[in-house]
Amino acid sequence: MKAIAYNIKPDEKEWLVLANYKKHDITIIANSLTIDTLSFATGKEALLVFNNDELSKAMIQGLKALGIKYIATSSFQTDHLDLKAAGSAGIKVANVPLASGDADAKQRMEQVIKNLDQWAVGKCVGSACCCQNECSIVKALK
Repeated sequence: MKAIAYNIKPDEKEWLVLANYKKHDITIIANSLTIDTLSFATGKEALLVFNNDELSKAMIQGLKALGIKYIATSSFQTDHLDLKAAGSAGIKVANVPLASGDADAKQRMEQVIKNLDQWAVGKCVGSACCCQNECSIVKALK
């Protein structure tokens, strides 16, 4: 899967590279995700969000227009993401589940790669799913 990671800290970068082990084609950008850096995501399927970059409805729509289908955050919190806008855009979203909420950088990056692995083979990310899409609504009702 082709992915892009914005605003990544040096320790996160090291663990992301180790967890990925060349499975996914990840472009790593030190810059924050902004309207000015949005174009770097062109041609990517997944966005990796670090350090709580804000993803507003406008940013989500811009990402969708560039071809982003998946957003993975390296935190438990999702309040920096407009989940409703992502759901409307059909973008799947994942986080680091609560059980891993106090996880160190290594564990968080392993979860991020696990999420990419699941999406790459067309599967749900399970407890990491934060989607507002139909699949997660059905899951919540069970």
